Amino acid sequence: MAKFLAELLGCTLPDKGTPPLFECRSQPHLRPSSKQRPAIFGTLTNERARFDNRLDNMPQTPPFTGQLNTSSYNKNLYQTKEEGYPGLYYHDNNLVSGSLEALIHHLVPTVDYYPDRTYIFTFLLSSRLFIHPYELMSKVCHLCMEQQRLSDPQADKMRVRKIAPKILQLLTEWTETFPYDFRDERMMRSLKELTHRLASGDEVYRKAVGQMSQGLIRRLTVLSQYEEALVKINATAAERLTALKAKPQAAIQRDMLSICNDPFTVAQQLTHIELERLSYIGPEEFVQAFVQKDPLDNDKSCFSDRKKASNLEAYVEWFNRLSYLVATEICMPVKKKHRARVIEFFIDVARECFNIGNFNSLMAIISGMNMSPVSRLKKTWSKVKTAKFDILEHQMDPSSNFYNYRTALRGATQRSITANSSREKIVIPFFSLLIKDIYFLNEGCANRLQNGHINFEKFWELAKQVSEFMTWKKVECPFEKDRKILQYLLTAPVFTEDALYLASYESEGPENNMEKDRWKSLRSTLLSRV
Repeated sequence: MAKFLAELLGCTLPDKGTPPLFECRSQPHLRPSSKQRPAIFGTLTNERARFDNRLDNMPQTPPFTGQLNTSSYNKNLYQTKEEGYPGLYYHDNNLVSGSLEALIHHLVPTVDYYPDRTYIFTFLLSSRLFIHPYELMSKVCHLCMEQQRLSDPQADKMRVRKIAPKILQLLTEWTETFPYDFRDERMMRSLKELTHRLASGDEVYRKAVGQMSQGLIRRLTVLSQYEEALVKINATAAERLTALKAKPQAAIQRDMLSICNDPFTVAQQLTHIELERLSYIGPEEFVQAFVQKDPLDNDKSCFSDRKKASNLEAYVEWFNRLSYLVATEICMPVKKKHRARVIEFFIDVARECFNIGNFNSLMAIISGMNMSPVSRLKKTWSKVKTAKFDILEHQMDPSSNFYNYRTALRGATQRSITANSSREKIVIPFFSLLIKDIYFLNEGCANRLQNGHINFEKFWELAKQVSEFMTWKKVECPFEKDRKILQYLLTAPVFTEDALYLASYESEGPENNMEKDRWKSLRSTLLSRV
């Protein structure tokens, strides 16, 4: 895949360990002043300011030094309806809606205009609800070539020099923030066509295009390697589960406490897994996970290949695996005293996750402990000191729309903003709730207004939520890796729900006729397979 992309772009593959070609730094001159920033859903302007600040912390590329006259950048950032391209509508100087064509025109730079970075992110994120990324790239390419007369061999060189850095800046922001879009051959062809024209007249732009292309290939190569690693991890886990089914008693001696009995160390390794998997989720996956057919689109198959959210799905699967692993570790021991010790150990792990800011692992552990096969072990729980667990459950209480958790998340986010150490920057949200929030935002507001225009107020809010996630996912884990613990967490066999119930009944017998009937059924079904 990477080799093909390199050939398509006409550049060489970067060596492993090649340093980044573009530093990540903020570009305040690409954004309007606080007075010009549009509010989101008519709320306070400081909400948008926080959105802008999060974008500053996202991966981004500085403009080409010495090539841009930045004094003109704010000139047309928020044009009025009369001044801007027809079809854009503003309220109190805030872009609230527009036709798809007008919004695309608003994305494309001109000699004296460059779009607000918040607009670039918001439109590239949400536009896939209405148009394929490769179709958008094709339109952007056409507008740049025709509108700016880049296709004309006799084009004014001075004009090309003015517009080329801005187009390259837009393409670089696209390839850095939404690199997965470029796994599509059609995207790569349009990108090559446009960059070839930009690079044909100046050595500076040739180098810039080469850097951008190699950076993109590097990101896609790393993604492919990650996906291959996930396949191997899942295959190893499946093999170990098969071995467990063949010889169930052989694996009982191996458990989490035999691998590591330090809750803080286990919490650190869980954080490693969380941050790695978060880092590979593209912002577009939040949109593509819920994509619906655009009612104005006549192509019935338009969205069939757009539901690409594999990294998001892999992260949700990790949450489920951790929950079942915790339940398996608790139900596996034969002795009640040992089961109680395992429960107390995972309570301590969960508390350390909370202190770190790893709310996803925290909730997965609580979910595992609250699974029926575990919660029914009353004799075991009677031996457990549950005060710490009660506090953690209170923090993650779903009542009042997870009010306690949201309060703790705000505190962790504020700590991250003012952090003096990399550890304090960690914020790993309860991911299923984040997905739920975005889902209800998507379902609760129409994509289009009655006049057919795109409801851009909705997408300001969507981008605000996703940009916060983008800030969280780029944090590097400060803890030292322990390969043995990581390997166990990722590949240790986990029981199915039926196997958990059977183990639970074997540990503490059925209490009523319904449980007795289920126990007999499970014994005859599961044990006959061994």
